[in-house]
Amino acid sequence: MSQSFSAYIHVPFCSSRCGYCDFNTYTALELSRDGTTISQANYVETLAIEIEMAANQLGQRPISTIFFGGGTPTLLIPSAIETTLVRLEDQFGIVEGAEITTEANPESVTKSSLAQLREAGLNRISFGMQSAVPHVLSTLDRTHSPDRLISAVNEAKAVGFDHISVDLIYGTPGESLADWRESIDAALDLPIDHVSAYSLIVEEGTKFAKKVSQGEVVIPDDDETADKYEMASAAFERAGLDWYEVSNWARPGGECKHNLAYWAGGDWWGFGPGAHSHFSGTRWWNVKHPAAYAQRLSATELPVMDRETLTSNQLEVERIMLNLRLRSGLPTQSLPARQTRQALEDGYFDPASFDRGLAVLTMRGRLMADAVVRSMVENLSLN
Repeated sequence: MSQSFSAYIHVPFCSSRCGYCDFNTYTALELSRDGTTISQANYVETLAIEIEMAANQLGQRPISTIFFGGGTPTLLIPSAIETTLVRLEDQFGIVEGAEITTEANPESVTKSSLAQLREAGLNRISFGMQSAVPHVLSTLDRTHSPDRLISAVNEAKAVGFDHISVDLIYGTPGESLADWRESIDAALDLPIDHVSAYSLIVEEGTKFAKKVSQGEVVIPDDDETADKYEMASAAFERAGLDWYEVSNWARPGGECKHNLAYWAGGDWWGFGPGAHSHFSGTRWWNVKHPAAYAQRLSATELPVMDRETLTSNQLEVERIMLNLRLRSGLPTQSLPARQTRQALEDGYFDPASFDRGLAVLTMRGRLMADAVVRSMVENLSLN
């Protein structure tokens, strides 16, 4: 049987744009201004063309994980998501017990729509919680209330979702340590088996970046951000959610298999405008705008903007960049010896794991993960 692979479905629609977001998403107003004919109502029919073209190119390859991301996938009606799953099943096949995830905003679902998604075969849902504190949500331009998040998570549990995750953001301007603690506690009060926590990053070109440059908001210093990470990790682990990637914690069996496939260098096809794909060392990405995406497909052309075939050096760099962030770590013998020993001496690697031949980040190492990775990949001796 052919090796299984993953499918990512990008849904580029949002009801409003958060000030910190630089994802490839569009509001209805933005699309209407561009004169774009693609919409939430007809999007799945456009996706169907790419799905069929991909299957013609790859043939039957059973899909082991599917992830609907965005944007806000749950702005599509449940039957549209179900239709897409049916087409993936028809064209590729879906492994029995496959992990099928959708991202969701709390205000974009109801108990009824969640029940329909579960009936369609989705078994994992990831909610954009970000914070439990109203003034922090307001700073982030999030439109849901903390109470709605609680209701949505409990509704997902009630209709039978096997795995429920929430995303949190720390380091928002104006967020105190007490605010962050409130968000952590609120997340842990929910029936979840996974949580992601990310430091707020000010992306160039966003509304948030403009506010920072004009001095309207001040980003917390690195020490405060580190304190918040340590606070979160300690609380999650006390509650039984262990870290398995620098920004992700899960109960046993709750790890996101789709993301693990990415980090392991697996094969996946990304469907939708701006989606990225990887297959046997070749990477490509689609044109970003929905109109251009639809136009390419209507002309029976794959909507690829560009592609690259990774060299052995690039593959090795990516292996280190991705796998050093995992709790499973990397064999020490696969890393540059002098830098690896220095990282151990600096307290970045766990000594007990190191004695077993594995480089696994300590808490100090997780806080400095980007620097540790950089020191490794800058000193590789590759042919």
